[in-house]
Amino acid sequence: MKTIYLAGGCFWGMQRFFDQFEGVLSTEVGYANGPDAAPSYQEVCHDSGHAETLRIDYDESVVSLGELLDDYFLVIDPLSVNRQGGDTGIQYRTGIYYIDPADLPAIRERWDREAEKLGQPLAVEVGPLKNFFSAEEYHQKYLEKNPGGYCHIGPEYFTLGKK
Repeated sequence: MKTIYLAGGCFWGMQRFFDQFEGVLSTEVGYANGPDAAPSYQEVCHDSGHAETLRIDYDESVVSLGELLDDYFLVIDPLSVNRQGGDTGIQYRTGIYYIDPADLPAIRERWDREAEKLGQPLAVEVGPLKNFFSAEEYHQKYLEKNPGGYCHIGPEYFTLGKK
């Protein structure tokens, strides 16, 4: 099992999106790469410095990190700073946070490919995970519990049928 952390705006949609893929074993929404203190959702919404982030545990014999990153770039605007869709603020920044330094070449390759395609540097942070704090229980699998909830990711992306 491998783990990667992806910040892509609202974590509700990111979780719903990645839960559909074969090889994704589990997901958890939380707050990453801010100050060391575990924040509440209210603190995150008031500029605690954390990013809404999705932890993805996956089976690399079924899905590669590169494939997950290709899917990630399908549902974010990699040029937006602190914004995805109608959500704005530092907590909605984009980022790829790794715990295994051996993942960095695959991350850089996909980042560089996307930047070349768009013709400019991306606003997607890349770096080691500094910290991750699980979000409150009501945020976990939020769009499954609340199918009409807002998300910058269009519903057509939740039924790609890969699982």
